Amino acid sequence: MSYIALLTTGGTIASSRDENGVSRPGAARFDLAAEVKVVDLMSKDSSSFDFADMDRIVDAVAEALEDTECDGVVVLHGTDTMEESSLLVDLFHDDPRPVVFTGAQRTSDHPDPDGPANVDAAVRAVTDSANRGRGVLVVFGGRTLPARGLWKCHTSELDAFASSAEPRTVLPRSAIAGVRVDIVALYPGVDAVAIDAYRAAGTQGIVLQALGSGNTNADVVAAVKACTAEGVPVVVTTRVPVGEIEPSYGGGGGGADLVDAGAVFSPVLRAGQARVLLAAQIATRV
Repeated sequence: MSYIALLTTGGTIASSRDENGVSRPGAARFDLAAEVKVVDLMSKDSSSFDFADMDRIVDAVAEALEDTECDGVVVLHGTDTMEESSLLVDLFHDDPRPVVFTGAQRTSDHPDPDGPANVDAAVRAVTDSANRGRGVLVVFGGRTLPARGLWKCHTSELDAFASSAEPRTVLPRSAIAGVRVDIVALYPGVDAVAIDAYRAAGTQGIVLQALGSGNTNADVVAAVKACTAEGVPVVVTTRVPVGEIEPSYGGGGGGADLVDAGAVFSPVLRAGQARVLLAAQIATRV
């Protein structure tokens, strides 16, 4: 008999509030019409996830899809890092069967929880033949979005995510635990201290969360040049939520100067997903 694998990882959807109003992780349970096989993978707030936890999700999805009777996978996940985990699974997902991430903004004991509706919609998305071959999807707040290009756009609204769809390229599956990629936020007057510190700590890659369309100052450009000279890749994204970026400015600290220093631009993926992609590329040597 065919079924849908439901992987639980924790997050708000599996949480309830204690006597002090603090959300605590627990187990998620839902009444669903479809035939579902539940796999309790972990029970953690996604803000505490590391690459090893994300590797576990990748492996669990792949293991579930080894069964030909499995129609697809739903992953229940916290919203804080859903954009990272869903992208990582998508990078290694070469099966046409749908993998759908969902979660909740409200705890399970809220008077009007959003989790049950999101899970029901995610299960229906798996059973929809139109979603075969689309890669990993995120179903949340009444919307179905591609994982690639996803970001959390609101801290509390039920429609919490947006996405700028990116073309899919599947990488050979490889663990990213142990790969160190760091994010450096850029701002007016920023110096090279953070970049230099990460270099000294042995970083294998750096993602710059730059200004505007991918700009900074001359001190950062010099630090980037030192990184790339040592073989440490530097990827440039932006702190601006929406819009593609391109190296169109010079002047010593513009995007064109960063490219001249050896940096690579991430036109669409923002810092969290750019970090995951760079880690996967390092792990797979692609």
